Amino acid sequence: MTSPLLLETLANARRVLLDDRNAAGYWEGELSTSALSTATSIVALGTVDAAAHRLPVARACAWLVAHQNGDGGWGDTTKSFSNISTTLLCWSALTRFGGGESQAAVEKAAAWIRDYVGSLNPRLIAETVKARYGKDRTFSVPILMLCAICGTLGPAGWGLVLPLPFQLAVFPRTWFAVLRLPVVSYALPALIAIGYARYRKGSGRGARLRKPPLFWPKLSALLTSIQPASGGFLEAAPLTGFVAMALVAAGESEHPVVKKSVEFLLRSVRSDGSWPIDTNLATWATTLAVKALAIDSSIRGAAKDPPPFDGCERVLNWLLRQQYREVHPFTNSPPGGWAWTDLTGGVPDADDTPGALLALAALDPAGERNDVPAAAIAGVRWLLDLQNRDGGIPTFCRGWGALPFDRSSPDLTAHTLRAWHVWRPFVGADMQDRIDLGVEKALRFLKSQQRPDGSWSPLWFGNQHRLNDEENPTYGTAKVVLAFLQTGREDLAEPGIAWLREHQNADGGWGSLRDATPSTIEETALAMSALAGAPVDCPATNEALVRSAEWLCEATKKGTAFEPSPIGFYFARLWYFEKTYPVVWTVEALSRVAKRMG
Repeated sequence: MTSPLLLETLANARRVLLDDRNAAGYWEGELSTSALSTATSIVALGTVDAAAHRLPVARACAWLVAHQNGDGGWGDTTKSFSNISTTLLCWSALTRFGGGESQAAVEKAAAWIRDYVGSLNPRLIAETVKARYGKDRTFSVPILMLCAICGTLGPAGWGLVLPLPFQLAVFPRTWFAVLRLPVVSYALPALIAIGYARYRKGSGRGARLRKPPLFWPKLSALLTSIQPASGGFLEAAPLTGFVAMALVAAGESEHPVVKKSVEFLLRSVRSDGSWPIDTNLATWATTLAVKALAIDSSIRGAAKDPPPFDGCERVLNWLLRQQYREVHPFTNSPPGGWAWTDLTGGVPDADDTPGALLALAALDPAGERNDVPAAAIAGVRWLLDLQNRDGGIPTFCRGWGALPFDRSSPDLTAHTLRAWHVWRPFVGADMQDRIDLGVEKALRFLKSQQRPDGSWSPLWFGNQHRLNDEENPTYGTAKVVLAFLQTGREDLAEPGIAWLREHQNADGGWGSLRDATPSTIEETALAMSALAGAPVDCPATNEALVRSAEWLCEATKKGTAFEPSPIGFYFARLWYFEKTYPVVWTVEALSRVAKRMG
C-alpha cells in the first residue's frame, strides 16, 4: 500500500477519536445494548412492583421481542449468536411479564431451548446451565434463580437453584481466598442476596419462607454498606437486578438496597427501553485513547515532545482523580488501583491500573508534574502486591485462583509488564528490586502459559465465531508479544510473532483462527500493533503489515467508518461491543506502522 493512503486513514481515524471526547474532555465510549441486562431488569422491576413499573417493563419486553434472533434465541448483544444463558433469561422474563404480545416470542424461545437442551424438563435445563459454567456459580445460580422466580423451572424450581454459602460473608474479607468461595471475587453482593434468598426459599415446594438466620442483620448491614452511591453494583444492570430480585424473593422487598437498585435501573435505562451491560468504561476507554494518540511519546522522559493532543492537562487531572485512595469495600483492595469507570460502582483491577500507568507516562512525558510520580508509584505497588504465587497477575484479588475468572492471565500480566517497564527508572532502589523480581516471575508465568503453537489465550476477550471454545488467541498473543517487544525481550516474542503471521486471514485481516473466523477491525488492529514492533528486517512481517494495513484502510473506509464486533469477556461467557474499540485500536495500529515506516 502507499504511505499517503495509510497516513490519510490515520489522520481521519485520529480525528474521529478526538471528536468522540465528551464535554469534560475525556472518553466515555458507548457500550452495546444487552438482552441479558434487559431481561434481568424486567424481572427485577416487575418483582419489586409490577404496577408501578408497568411502562418500563412493557417497553423492555417489546424491545426483547423486536430483537429476538431469527432462530428463536437471544445473544448478549444485537450482533451475538443465540446462547442458552441469555435465551433462558429472556424466555423467563417474557413468560412472566410479557403478556399476550410476547406469546409468539415465548413459543419460539421455548423451541430453541428444547432443541439446545433436549427438552424443557427443568432438571435438564438446570444441568445444562451448570455445565456451561462448571464449578463457578457466579452466573449459573443467578440464572436459575431468575427462572425459578418466573416459574419456568416449575413449582419446585428453587430446589434446582444451588445454595450459596452466604453465611461465610460474615468472616473478614481477607479470609475469602482461604475459604475457596464458589463465586468470583467481585460477586459479594450476589453471594449475600442470592444465597440468602435460596436459604429462605428452601426446596421451593412450600409457600412459606424459612425464618431469617440469626446472622442476617449483620449481613444485611454489610450488603447495604457496600452498595455504591449510584445504587448499581459494578455499575451493571445484571448484578444489580439479580440482587434486587433475590431480596424480594426472600421477603425483603422494603430493604434499602432494593430501593437504590431500582433507582439505578430506572436511571440507566436507554431511550429504546433496553439496558447496556454496564454504564460505561470511561477510564478504560480514556487510557486506550491516550496510549493510541501518544505512540511517539509513550515512554516517560522521552524529551520535550509536544502534547499528543489538545486537552491533555484536563485528561491528566481527570485520570489522577480516578485512582482509588481507600480500601475497596467489595474486594478489600488496597489504595492505588484504577477501575474501568469513573462511577462509584467500579472496582480496581489489573487491566485498568497498568493502562492508567501507561497513560500517565504519556500525558506527562517530560516529568513536569509533581503529583504524577506519587500516583504512579502507588499504582506500581498495587500491581506488585497483586501478583500471584505463580507469577501471573489476576484481575481483582491475589490468591483467588479457585475459579477461572480469578486466575492469573497472560493478557493482564503482559499489560502489567509494560507498566512496570515504563516506571521502573522513576522509582526508588527498593521498588526497582521488587519490580525486577516481579518481572522475573511474570516472564516465568508467561512462558508456562504459552501453547505449543506459540500463542497465548487471554482471560478477558473472546471470539464468538470459535464455537468450540470461544477463545481469542489473537488478542492474547498480540498483547504478550507487544509486552515482550517493548521490554526488550525480542527472543521471547519470536514464537508469538510467527503465530500471528501464520494466522492472518487470506483477506489480510485477522479473526481468531486463520480463515475460519472473519476478520474484524479490532483483531486486525491488535495484531498489527504487535507486529509493528517486530524487527524491521523480516520480509514476512513486512508483507503481513502491508496486507493488513490495506485491509484496515478499506474496512474503515479510510478511517471514517468503524463497525464494532462482539467481543467476549469473563472468560468468553458474556458478550458486548464498544464503539471506541475499533477506532482506538485502528489509531494505535496505524500509528505504530507509520512509525515503523519512518
